[in-house]
This record gives sequence, structure tokens and C-alpha cells, in this order.
Amino acid sequence: MSNNKSSLGQHYRPEVHGHRGCRGLRPENTLPAFLHAVTLGVDVIELDVVISQDHQVVVSHEPWLAANLGRSPIGEIIDPKQEQQFNLYQLPYSLIKSCPVGEWPHPNFPEQQPVPSCRPLLREVLHQVSTLSQQLGHTVGFSVEIKSSPVGDDIFHPRPMQFVDLVVSELQTAGAIGSTTLLSFDARILQAARQSYPDLALCLLIEDHLPAVTMLFLDLGFEPEVLGPDFQLLSASLVQSIRNSYPNLRLVPWTVNTQAELMTVLKWQPNGITTDYPDRLLALLDVYN
Repeated sequence: MSNNKSSLGQHYRPEVHGHRGCRGLRPENTLPAFLHAVTLGVDVIELDVVISQDHQVVVSHEPWLAANLGRSPIGEIIDPKQEQQFNLYQLPYSLIKSCPVGEWPHPNFPEQQPVPSCRPLLREVLHQVSTLSQQLGHTVGFSVEIKSSPVGDDIFHPRPMQFVDLVVSELQTAGAIGSTTLLSFDARILQAARQSYPDLALCLLIEDHLPAVTMLFLDLGFEPEVLGPDFQLLSASLVQSIRNSYPNLRLVPWTVNTQAELMTVLKWQPNGITTDYPDRLLALLDVYN
């Protein structure tokens, strides 16, 4: 066995989570991104959901038409200063679907190939990803992030319980409950989900500041199945401390993109790694294994 293999552990292989599909390679949160990620061989598709005016669960990171992703309903370029006026919670899905995305390269992702598309419904993603993964003989799970905040209630999204109910209804209809983890930075979302859907796996997302290990879930009120911190908040010693305190907790840091970052995080041996470039992580794992 090579030194590279032994440095990671002989049998260690983290789950590969494709962030917004594969944002570094295809337009984020689009069917082309999700299907390309499945073809690459990811284990989990990570995506974000918002709610339309007609209560459809739409796959989008922002609850408005992001100016850097596509055009307005009448085909115009969107002024970044005005983008929040295109509030998806105030637009029917038929109008949202008509707004093109992915027509031009994303300035922050030079390897991203433009593919004209639209913001899909969650049910479409669940169906098409599951169908393709079955054809390829590779099981793919879902990490569904609910974007929510107290200041956005009834403005950009419904209140937590209704938001959770709408999303879980889609998961139940698709038969995807058992293969899905629900993610949120908003403790209220996870609390509502745990109360009404105790069998649904939950992940607390953390950015900016990581509380003391013993206080990680004080505000949440319970230990979720997964912790998803910004990887930059972690260190090898901190990861070990989290493992010692919460031996059943799964750790899936985000968003790890460069080869140097991936190499560092791999040495911590998390349960999964969320990345915009699943091809890079998969290539590294091929070397190690």
C-alpha cells in the first residue's frame, strides 16, 4: 500500500456531495448540473429549495432571481441592486420557469460550462436523478437545504412548519424520505422537522462561528444526525473533539474546492465532503483507493 493510501486509512472513503449539483462545472441548481454530477459518480446531490407564490417547491439558492444566474421574466438582464424585487415567493412557478438561467459563464467558476436551463421543481430533480442513478446502478441520496430566516418569514418564504410540510410532502410523494437529509442554518426549521417528522435525517449547517463543542446544539435543543460546518471553521483537533463528544454524529463540511483544501479535509476523515468540483474529489479518491 502506498503512503497516500495509508495516510487516509485503508478502508476510508467519504461520501461525495455535489454542491448545488456541481456548481464548478455546470450552472448551479439546474437539472444539467444534477445529472452531470450523477454521471460523475457523486453519492449525494446537495440542493437548495424555496417556495413559489403557488406553493411549488422550487430549486434555487436565493428566494429571488439572482442577477448573476439569469434573466428576468421578460428576458432582460437583471440589475444586481434590483434582484430582490424579483421575489420568487411572489411569483407563480409558470413565470419562474420562463426565466432563463445558465446562458453565460459564471465569473467565479471558470470551468463551468454554460447550459441554458431554468429553475426546476424539487419533484423533477428527485425523479430525474433517481431515474438516472438507477440506470447507472449507483444509489444517489439527497441533501435538501431549506433557506429560511426569521426576517424572511411571510416575505421571502412561509413560516418554518409550512415550509417543512411543503418540502416533506414532495419527498414523501417521490419515496425519497429514506434517502434524504434535510439541511438548514435556521434552527426553527430543524425543530419543526424533528417535531413532525422524527424519522427524517437532519443536518445543522454552521457558518461564521462554531460554538464550543459542548454547546454545539444548545440552541437547537437536540443532536441532529449530521453537522455541516464551513470547513474553514475546523481543524484536525477540533474534528477529533467533536467525534469524542458526539460519537454518532456524522460530519459533512462544506464547500471544499481546491486540491489543497480537499487533501487537508480528507485527512480529517469526515463522513462526507461537499464540493463544487466533485470530479476533483473523485479523482483524489481514485488515487487513494
